[in-house]
Amino acid sequence: MNDHISMRVNSARLSGIKGRTVRLPCKVLRLSDDTAIVEASDGGQVEIQRKNVDITATYVEVIGSVVDASTIKAMATLPLDSEGELDMQLVNDVIELTFESRFDKLFPRYKETEPSMPAR
Repeated sequence: MNDHISMRVNSARLSGIKGRTVRLPCKVLRLSDDTAIVEASDGGQVEIQRKNVDITATYVEVIGSVVDASTIKAMATLPLDSEGELDMQLVNDVIELTFESRFDKLFPRYKETEPSMPAR
């Protein structure tokens, strides 16, 4: 089961999980050809490398691989827009709850270290 984890994270949770697949709920601040700058639920800014990945809404969940503590290489995005604003504080509260040890069985997560190389 741990092979298919894509944890929901905020910007503060990106450090220590380089190479892992994550889900980042965020607000799009700026778009350019192959990148986007987004604001994560905790208010931190993250660069999204988005070559061949469309961003079509103001609020999205980026699914991608962590490049470093402030960059994600996107594989896909999901629009989160509804009628108006998304309560990012509530989103962040939920993300932080998933990291509490009392929910370990409900929300499996990566250990905050570099991923090991796969066996050949």
